Amino acid sequence: MSSVKLAVSDGRAELVLDRPPVNVLNIAMMGEMCEALAEASEVPDLRVLVIRAEGKAFSAGVDVGEHTGDMAPKMLAAFNGLIADILDFPLPTVALVKGAALGGGCEVTLACDLVIASDKATFGQPEVKVGVYPPPAILLLPDLIGPRRAYDLILTGRIIGADEAREMGLVNHVFGLDEFDAKAEAIIAGMTGLSGTVLRRSIEVMRDGDGFREAAENLGEHYLRALMTSHDAVEGLTAFLEKRKPEWTHGE
Repeated sequence: MSSVKLAVSDGRAELVLDRPPVNVLNIAMMGEMCEALAEASEVPDLRVLVIRAEGKAFSAGVDVGEHTGDMAPKMLAAFNGLIADILDFPLPTVALVKGAALGGGCEVTLACDLVIASDKATFGQPEVKVGVYPPPAILLLPDLIGPRRAYDLILTGRIIGADEAREMGLVNHVFGLDEFDAKAEAIIAGMTGLSGTVLRRSIEVMRDGDGFREAAENLGEHYLRALMTSHDAVEGLTAFLEKRKPEWTHGE
């Protein structure tokens, strides 16, 4: 694996995103993450999976270059599969977010059970600004933070800080950078001291990963058929890649 690292010790597995400079998620990296998740799920006596990142950002999102043309269906299938694999992980998952978690990066945190953020972290689903919508977020956000707040984030594309994310219910804990590592470690260490059996059984009844897979497949058909064939979706993504302002037509 070239973009992901997996380390296992003392009842925890750490999946580390390591694709400089800002951990943009491409199809290859998503595949590596799924591979690491599958490997970690087979670790004996595991109690918790931690997902964190090297560098200044947790993840700036999905690779827009793989979001267009013939690559779009492959990208969507790979990303939905990744989110489903996180949701299906048999033990608690904890996202540690020190920097930006945007677009697909934010959606990775939505799929985790707990999110611990630094006070410098930011979150958001800015996809609407480039002419698309975020399928996993559309499915996950309303249940996590309520429909009104989900509409706010998805329809405006605004980026929020860690404190507002905690108030919304996107984040469990916010710590200053100077104490982040120690505070996060204390929470994770507390979980590794618990019964893996009890944690596993708790997860079984609290999650519904199979429901996400079916819903994501249905939504994916709409995304590719009704959205990605529109002028404005193509224009928005192209304008982003060309670093210019999109020219919307507002029609089909």
